[in-house]
Parts: sequence; structure tokens; C-alpha cells
Amino acid sequence: PNMSSHHIIRDKQEPALIIANGEACSLDLVEQLLEWSPTVVVLDGALERVISLGIKVDVWLGDFDHSQSADYSDYPLKKVHTPDQNLTDLEKAFEYLLEEGYPAVNVVWASGKRMDHTLNNFHSMVRYGRRMKIVFFDDYSTSYLLPPSFEKWYPAGTPLSLMPYGEANEVKSSGLVYDLNHPVLKLGTQTSSSNEAREDGIVKISYEGGALILMECHD
Repeated sequence: PNMSSHHIIRDKQEPALIIANGEACSLDLVEQLLEWSPTVVVLDGALERVISLGIKVDVWLGDFDHSQSADYSDYPLKKVHTPDQNLTDLEKAFEYLLEEGYPAVNVVWASGKRMDHTLNNFHSMVRYGRRMKIVFFDDYSTSYLLPPSFEKWYPAGTPLSLMPYGEANEVKSSGLVYDLNHPVLKLGTQTSSSNEAREDGIVKISYEGGALILMECHD
């Protein structure tokens, strides 16, 4: 079937998918995220691994300083050269998608491998997470920046970790085993990791200012 018409109908309603250059996740997870044939943006350095999995790539983005063992000039993808050294490749991808009008993006391979890249990628999520919905997926967790007020239904016992990035103020929750009512959560001082949903039902979290990341975890 011709997929391009399908693309036009759904254009930009579905989140784009960024494949970064960290630890690969299970193919099942990637396939789940590819189900609606989103725009796939691959960061420099990961292209070879992605193409070897047979994934159709729409945009290849970066400063292309990684020597590729293959030449992809024949490959039908858009090559976006972004030499700006003040932004990471992931941030350049967020900028690109914002300019293209995407409201949301899912990101895989953003953690694992190099620790500096992992921490930096979370920094970038916080930096851009108010302008578009950004969700990081790996085999063990789903992570995203919380809006000031958040509610979601969870099954009892779902492991949930609340991580301030920098700090988060006036954090309140209901529906967690260890409910929060804190003037401030601060990275390096106090977080709320390994919390969990108390029962089948709605968990509510609110905070005023700063940045709070929710990690929905599974072992």
C-alpha cells in the first residue's frame, strides 16, 4: 500500500521519533513507537545501527563528524547539517522538529552508554520540555517532564520515581505510597525515587516552579 497518503492525513498529529546514539533498546519497543509511521529523526553516529535494523529513516541530523563506514548519499533521507557547537545533536533535533511544527516527540537510545550524554539528554529534555511534549523511552523506564499539574491512572504498585532536575518547589501528590508535600525537592538533597502507586487509580502530582521529571519504571 502507498504509505505517503497515510502520512499526509496524520501529518504532525503523531509524535515524531528521535533515535539518539546511546544504548539500543528492544526492537519490540522501537516497533511499538514506529506503529503510526512517525517522522524518524536519527542523530549523527547512530545511522548505521538504525539502518542495519531495517528502520526507514526520514531525517539524519548532526554535524557529521563521525566517520561513517558507508556512504548514504543514495539513501532516500533528508540530511540536515547542524554544525552549531552550542547545542547537542539532541537539542538540534528538538529545534528542527519545533520549526517543523511538531507538538510532541518520543526519544529512544537517549540513555546508557556514555553517562555524560545521558545526563545531558535529561538536561535537554528539561530545557525543551515546556515547548513540546518530550518522552524518553528505554527498556526499563518512560521519562518525561511533568506539567505544573498532572493526573494519570496507574495500576497499584506501578514504580514511579519523581526526580527534580535542579529543584522543584511546592511538590504535592496524592495516590502514591509515599505522598509528597514538600516545599522543595532538590537534586543532590532530596528526590522521591522508587515510590509507587498506592492502589489502582489516579495519581495526582503538582508543583510550582523548577523542573520535575516523572519516571514510570518496570524491571
